[in-house]
Amino acid sequence: MTASTAAAPAFNAQRAIDLAHETFDIEAAAIQGLKARVGQGFTRAVEAILQIPGRVVVMGMGKSGHVGRKIAATLASTGTPAMFVHPGEASHGDLGMVTTSDLVLMISNSGESQEVAAILPVLKRLGIPLVAMTGNSQSTMALHATLWIDTAVSKEACPLNLAPTASTTAQLAMGDALAVALLDARGFRAEDFARSHPGGALGRKLLTHVSDVMRSGDAVPRVLPGANFSELMREMSSKGLGATAVVSEAGDVLGIFTDGDLRRLVEQGADLRGKTAAEVMHAAPCTIGAHALAVDAADLMEARRITSVLVVDEAGRLCGAVNSNDLMRAKVI
Repeated sequence: MTASTAAAPAFNAQRAIDLAHETFDIEAAAIQGLKARVGQGFTRAVEAILQIPGRVVVMGMGKSGHVGRKIAATLASTGTPAMFVHPGEASHGDLGMVTTSDLVLMISNSGESQEVAAILPVLKRLGIPLVAMTGNSQSTMALHATLWIDTAVSKEACPLNLAPTASTTAQLAMGDALAVALLDARGFRAEDFARSHPGGALGRKLLTHVSDVMRSGDAVPRVLPGANFSELMREMSSKGLGATAVVSEAGDVLGIFTDGDLRRLVEQGADLRGKTAAEVMHAAPCTIGAHALAVDAADLMEARRITSVLVVDEAGRLCGAVNSNDLMRAKVI
């Protein structure tokens, strides 16, 4: 019976757990080992990337290529324009994507990939800076490189010491370290991150303003302070906000009357028929500016334990209203 047709050994659950633990230990040690070797090559690479007018073009074959795609995506989403180009395809036309304004970040544990070696002379002839991320300082790739970043590991986590495991983990960690150092050097902020992630939860929280979700115009319930109680209730009921603003003739916010206020007055047995809006309103209510972030409105509601808030313009006049349902529909909360 050949090796390819031999029966597989019985599954050993404890051995699987032991191998998992060993993998974690080996890969953790590989990343910790990078700390002692990260230095001038790393900092010079960060400086070189900051200085180029173009993009970081990431290249890598096989598993290093998969890591490279992730590094390119991380760089692009954190303020460093980047893209991935497959070295094999680069030899057949895709090298035209790379310009003299760019920098190439080449990833290979051995530094001897044939597809990579084939394009190294072209990059050098074009004068394109090359940063080599490799575990072999004497490799063809490292010797052709402008700068070298050491990602060597003592061994792979694979029991056969063959499959790229610890080496790709080290590459990934070094790529993240580059991205973090670059975003810090660029003064990249949470708001900048949100702009490249508009579809995500963070993007919605940091890009959505109160003016984007608030009710405005005739949809905002409002009455004058002299309005009688019947007028007050009709306005509040017809607009479906569960509250109505009390405003001056000029539109300045004087107070608010809510469903909760109504409930408390009824529980007290108050005779409401002869009351005016000014007599039953809650004076000096919470307000928020139209240009504030919608998430700030959510925080205000939570802190004050209210379900709606009036929106004012720069002059302090009523221009809108927003409640928790509006924020939920916008997926801010």
